[in-house]
Amino acid sequence: MLTQAERARVAVNLRPLDAATMLILDRTGKKPRVLMGKRHLGHKFMPGKFVFPGGRIDPTDRRMAATGVLSQICEDRLMARSPRSTPSKARALALAAIRETFEETGLLFGSNEFGIPESPPPGTWTDFAGHGVYPDLGAVTFVARAVTPPRRPKRFDTRFFAIDSEAVGAKVEGVISPDSELIELVWVDFEEALQLDLPTITKAIIKEVEARLEAGFAPYLPVPYFWEKNGSFVREEL
Repeated sequence: MLTQAERARVAVNLRPLDAATMLILDRTGKKPRVLMGKRHLGHKFMPGKFVFPGGRIDPTDRRMAATGVLSQICEDRLMARSPRSTPSKARALALAAIRETFEETGLLFGSNEFGIPESPPPGTWTDFAGHGVYPDLGAVTFVARAVTPPRRPKRFDTRFFAIDSEAVGAKVEGVISPDSELIELVWVDFEEALQLDLPTITKAIIKEVEARLEAGFAPYLPVPYFWEKNGSFVREEL
């Protein structure tokens, strides 16, 4: 059994796992709204917190057919500050955000105009394809990145994407339940979102995306990158 000091060293040296999450934006009303989900109280990681749907990248995300492409500026920023990154990985991260959103909310973001995607990878993507929707990379915008600080039992290098609620191609009912990963979904404006029980980084991302919307949500606007350096929280721009 590891000693406390040994556990601490392991925690410090944990390599962050690649992850992706999605901010679903509704801009049809007077105030923009974002979809938030409440995590199950039984989770060891952030129980009861309100978050955006998301999770770890999966090998199948590299093999799923999609319509549209990431904009060049999104692709470049996804690969920035990532020595081993490639266009294929950038694409997979965006697809991971779409897949995780489907798994946790039942929303399929993409196009239902091209029929059923051929030869989808097994698992969630086969289910997704069965609804006759191609995930649409052209509808996705990369808006932020954050790395969990060292000394945490779980660490993620998370890329935050945004998509318009009108880009939904289909919806599966019954995904949210008392036993699901997200037990509640709420549409809230940004002021209301900040009153929810949120992780610290989620609050920061909400403020960043609100400012991005106020500035016109143009693709050339910088993408914030949050990480810890020498024990201090750092915000850079990609």
